[in-house]
Amino acid sequence: MTRQLKVSIGQYSDKGRKEINQDFHGALVPKEPQLGAKGVAIVLADGISSSSVSQIASEAAVTSFLEDYYCTSDAWSVKTSAERVLSATNSWLHSQTQQSHYRFDKDRGYVCTLSALVIKSTTAHIFHVGDSRIYRLRGDVLEQLTQDHRVWVSQSQSHLGRALGIDSRIDIDYRQVPVVPNDVFLLTTDGVHEYAQASFITSVLKDSGTALDEAAHQIGAQAYEKGSGDNLTVQIVKVLALPAPQANEMYRQISELPLAPLLQARMLFDGYEIVREVKGSSRSHIYLAIDAQTRQRVIIKTPSIDLQADPAYLERFLMEEWIARRINSPHVLKPCLQDRKRNFIYVATEFIEGQTAHSG
Repeated sequence: MTRQLKVSIGQYSDKGRKEINQDFHGALVPKEPQLGAKGVAIVLADGISSSSVSQIASEAAVTSFLEDYYCTSDAWSVKTSAERVLSATNSWLHSQTQQSHYRFDKDRGYVCTLSALVIKSTTAHIFHVGDSRIYRLRGDVLEQLTQDHRVWVSQSQSHLGRALGIDSRIDIDYRQVPVVPNDVFLLTTDGVHEYAQASFITSVLKDSGTALDEAAHQIGAQAYEKGSGDNLTVQIVKVLALPAPQANEMYRQISELPLAPLLQARMLFDGYEIVREVKGSSRSHIYLAIDAQTRQRVIIKTPSIDLQADPAYLERFLMEEWIARRINSPHVLKPCLQDRKRNFIYVATEFIEGQTAHSG
């Protein structure tokens, strides 16, 4: 039996010596097929201290990442999916500031740092902006995997050079690193890593086993004892098992798969029985089909083979599914739940009986 990705996660967050907690964090471990297609996501955000609404920004950033990342097309890479989501979140946060009375003072607006980790198959994908951090403990070595976006103007004064919501556009650091069993990843806000000692963190992580909530609490508590006056948030991810090496091909990105061939009635296609073609054009082909498992009628849309060398067209084609998954409208067909491995690039949506409109 093929092994699956398996992780253990521990989390801790506290307001510390501040009046409120402007940090926010979360993690999501989906079931298959999303586990193989999208991986495990862990993310934290830290609202800037100068703003009274930054806790709204950090909560929105984490929540939208965990919700929207898993709504992106399976055909997109992890990098493309996460960057699209973060770009949309950044635009929303910036617009919130622009529409508020903080629009002339960005340091008081909807601004936060963000560090996100997506572990898919045997690779860890890191997305980072601000001065939160992601570390990896391998063996006895604790390595910082992110770079702080903090600009120092003197020995005692500094400001964030980059953060979500500061500007209408955002530059996100991206890095991917290979993962091996027993790797431990640590995510912290600056209230923790500026005070907790690296030797203490390493010792706690090595001795934690799977009691990771307690380990996260210990690290946060040490930062508090060492004088931290900031919020305290710690996330720990331990890799317990990885897919077998041959499973990497099973988890390949759908964007590497071939385009669907021209389909005809009574053909079997990826678990669907083709009934008939509904419409064909130079840009796409639309078919009525029956799901072989549920016996429900669905619509299958495949991209035109003639445009397979046009990456911009394929990206727009896949964008349709992502948008449809994020909205709930009687005027937009809902994509079908993808509960089995996909072997071609296509979109499956619900079928609604109706009358085709004809132009005069």
